[in-house]
Amino acid sequence: MPIALVTGGTAGIGAAFARALAARGYDLVLVARTSSRLEEFGAGLRSDGCEVELITADLGDPADVDRVAARLADTARPIDLLVNNAGYGMKSRISDPDIAEADDAIAVMMRAPLVLSAAVVPGMRERGTGAIVNVASIAGYLSMGLYSAIKAWMRVYSESLSNALQGTGVTVTALLPGWVHTEFHDRAEIRKSSIPSWLWLDANDLVASCLRDVDRGRAISVPSVRYRFLGWWLRHLPPRTIRWVSRKISSSRHRD
Repeated sequence: MPIALVTGGTAGIGAAFARALAARGYDLVLVARTSSRLEEFGAGLRSDGCEVELITADLGDPADVDRVAARLADTARPIDLLVNNAGYGMKSRISDPDIAEADDAIAVMMRAPLVLSAAVVPGMRERGTGAIVNVASIAGYLSMGLYSAIKAWMRVYSESLSNALQGTGVTVTALLPGWVHTEFHDRAEIRKSSIPSWLWLDANDLVASCLRDVDRGRAISVPSVRYRFLGWWLRHLPPRTIRWVSRKISSSRHRD
């Protein structure tokens, strides 16, 4: 059986990836911070016949990242697909003098994917097969604070790694979702009522679309026609216009 490792694998997009990959016949390694949620979610997958390994880890902690990296580098139980999904919406503003949340966000959503991908690539390249999915965001085309900057980095990093692995049999796909029905926005205290209903995506549909793009070896996966259309405009509008749009979105989406 092929094995997939999913970070942030117990809720939202990560859980949708876990279910979809289990349905495709993968055994799973799930990584998350909360042991109780891991056990509960893993038990459900095991009841459906999936082999599930659980790793409790805080990817903001370098020691925990190293433990997950060691699992990815284990040639006796090779990982065939890595999904770097762990992340969260940020409550602090980019101008805040307290950068504690910024430090953690950079560790979880930039450093951890970099370390984990570097750990899994040598084995994949040696076997001549494997895939990495990095969950970025359409927000990476906007200028809405540190979260946008981090997700822009994730997209460029993914494309760069894809280039570096061209011809090896290993693919890298950056997933660029928009607004998705998960608990992500509640945790970040984002006012969801300000977001038009037509912009919302279903996590299961999003993951199904992404996995089709992984099968095709695509470096970028943008789910749904409407987000591909929006993404095209965001890539081609003048930077001054993008900054104006970003200000309008930022002012409307945070709770008072």
